[in-house]
Amino acid sequence: MPWWLIVAAALSIVACTPTQDESHKFVSGHTVVHEVFWGADHKTPYPFTTSGEILCVYYPDFGIEVYFEPAGYSKDSSIGTPLNKAAADALKRDGMEPNVPYSIKEGADLSEAVEAGLRLCDKI
Repeated sequence: MPWWLIVAAALSIVACTPTQDESHKFVSGHTVVHEVFWGADHKTPYPFTTSGEILCVYYPDFGIEVYFEPAGYSKDSSIGTPLNKAAADALKRDGMEPNVPYSIKEGADLSEAVEAGLRLCDKI
């Protein structure tokens, strides 16, 4: 059998194989935030007490979770501050609490921070 026929047959088998179940797909992303640069892209005042990262985590079954982690605390054992309901619900469901210092300024408007986190996962 010619080699090109073997390759064509292999490709047709791969092309017709069903994709994996999307319900277990995990997507995440992060963006660095700092008070000095926040005003360049946002209309609301910087909402956090220190610089850090806005993180997004997406599970199809639960939605997009958005968190804040202060600089230097993005480790496997750290649990960021939840910024949206999906993140707060996920922590509650898993019996977890944020364990990072610093967080949200009192009375801060989190709308743009949450939007930034949601956009992160939408891009991926």
